Amino acid sequence: MRRASVWISCALWLWASLAVRAQEDYPEDEGALADLIHEDGTEPESGTEPAAEYLRCNKVAWRMPGQYLIILRPGTHESHVQRTIRRLRGKAARRGYLVDIMQTYSGALHGFLVKMSSDVLQLALKLPHVDYIEEDSSIFAQSAPWNLQRLLQPHGGFSENGTYKPPNDGGKAVVYLMDGSVQTSHREVEGRVLITDFNNIPDEDGVRVHRQANQCHGHGTHMAGVVSGSDSGVARGAGVNLVRVLNCQGKGTVSGALAGLEYIRATLQAHPVDAVVVLLPFTGGFSRSLNTACRDMVAHGAVLIAAAGNYRDDACLYSPASEPEVITVGAVNSADQLMSQGAGGTNFGRCVDLFAPGDDIVSASSDCSTCFMSRSGTSQAAAHAAGIAAVILSSSQIMSPVQVLQAMLRYSISNAINFLSLSKPHHLTTPNLVAAMPSALKTASDGELLCRSVWSERSGVARTDRAVSRCRRGEELTGCSSYAPDGVRAGETITVNSGHTECVAHNGPAGKGVYAVARCCVIRGLRCQIRASPGPGRDAQCVDAQHHLTGCTSWSTSEHLSDSRHGHGKRCTAKAGVTPHAICCHAPSLQCSLLENISADKDQVEVSCPSGWTLTDCSSISQGSAIMGPIIKGNTCHVHGTAGTGGVAGIAVCCHAAP
Repeated sequence: MRRASVWISCALWLWASLAVRAQEDYPEDEGALADLIHEDGTEPESGTEPAAEYLRCNKVAWRMPGQYLIILRPGTHESHVQRTIRRLRGKAARRGYLVDIMQTYSGALHGFLVKMSSDVLQLALKLPHVDYIEEDSSIFAQSAPWNLQRLLQPHGGFSENGTYKPPNDGGKAVVYLMDGSVQTSHREVEGRVLITDFNNIPDEDGVRVHRQANQCHGHGTHMAGVVSGSDSGVARGAGVNLVRVLNCQGKGTVSGALAGLEYIRATLQAHPVDAVVVLLPFTGGFSRSLNTACRDMVAHGAVLIAAAGNYRDDACLYSPASEPEVITVGAVNSADQLMSQGAGGTNFGRCVDLFAPGDDIVSASSDCSTCFMSRSGTSQAAAHAAGIAAVILSSSQIMSPVQVLQAMLRYSISNAINFLSLSKPHHLTTPNLVAAMPSALKTASDGELLCRSVWSERSGVARTDRAVSRCRRGEELTGCSSYAPDGVRAGETITVNSGHTECVAHNGPAGKGVYAVARCCVIRGLRCQIRASPGPGRDAQCVDAQHHLTGCTSWSTSEHLSDSRHGHGKRCTAKAGVTPHAICCHAPSLQCSLLENISADKDQVEVSCPSGWTLTDCSSISQGSAIMGPIIKGNTCHVHGTAGTGGVAGIAVCCHAAP
């Protein structure tokens, strides 16, 4: 009897120890976690491979400790994923830990999602083939909370039947909505929404979670109504396929969004569709993994549209809003001003492509099958843009994602937003464009040259610091300029990095930072090449008779920049010490013309392209040495010098396809 009691006591002690270990299996102490990664000085398993990189969400409150995305290096295969899983399990088991493999990825990324103790993290970082490990993090639906909604007086509305007449109903496009649930019986979306079999959501927070159907369906139903609702929808013929990645609280995970994108990718590979829009009405902290997966979807022909975020912050700090290949949408109110709600409001900055209606938007409510309600947020703005994209794609299913973006920018309303509330850097780089539905669309966008400006982030202040900007997939670089708020810049150069042409701006001596501005254009058959000068002080020129000069750059190693000038014909001329580049482009029927405006006694000047022509480059020249650089607004080149510049000149290159 005593022996049995001893045995039972030992068993209880062992069980209690294991329970304590299980509770401690996923501890989270930020300092301790960093120490675990960096304190271990052992070499990687092969002895030659460096330890993988460890990434965490830049928003601390959104991190999901104990849950990690382990991403393998490019070029690995599914067999490497399984081999890495086995190795990780073995190494963890030898140290008394268990790991839970929750998801594997084999699309744009090869890797897996694992739940494990932070103590195992240092082992995983040193496994062969591991490129980086990213701690999972939360993503959120971007609508205003219900309590803020109560404080708002609805002053927006929706067009009644018969008055809203877009060029088409978007019926040739399919919109994949990555959201929560949708009430498919609502009259607005009945028969228009397909609920896919994908479902990857986290558990709700807290112990008192209301799971009534109307609350779970709220955000997704509203989104579906904005996209294709029979009365409140933008593209009323578009089909909506729901991919559920958000729970009843409007919360999801980066890992769940990755799995959802993989599901869409696999579905489209099995059943190809010509016109696809993927709507991402959520935002999380910056995630390399999520951005990479989005970029891969665009490379496969899908148009991805994301909410900029409701944090009144720089959109470049969030994902997927920060991914350059995604169309990122901010929100404006009925007066075309930036959406503002309490302490929050629409995000902004150079990562935003355009703005769309997002304040007090009336659409389907999940309260009943005939109810409507008003919601606000960049989710609603993104849904408007998705509807416009569906209409544009339905006019020409062969349009590429970047052609859809350029068409949306082409028909947007410019310079309607008051940016006085933004800081000077964000005022400078945020596009002043509000999305609008075109009254008519051509069957294809081949005949019109469409261009946009892409700003970089501001460089550092060291003499050797640079800023880099480049175009999206499918665009050609036709112009490259630099801008320095203090007028101290060394000019710009054009480089090719991993097959991508880049516009590089150079900070000047004692300068306070510089921006690079790439001019990116599309038209059928457009091909551009860069012709470098043989050396400082020597001209650069287009040598092919079929190529037209669309832009010039200049770079000076001296203390003061003297801009290169467009000479007659196809030549970029340069003064002593200045190295120019000529950008030479060819397209069927392309014609280009040079316009110049000189002011001998003013510090600023403008020069605009005539109707039917498109601005491909904007250059500046000053009689003094302090000039901020050119800025393109719409089809006009603006040149601003600092006080006492002593006169400036603006040079615009205007091109079009001759009829």
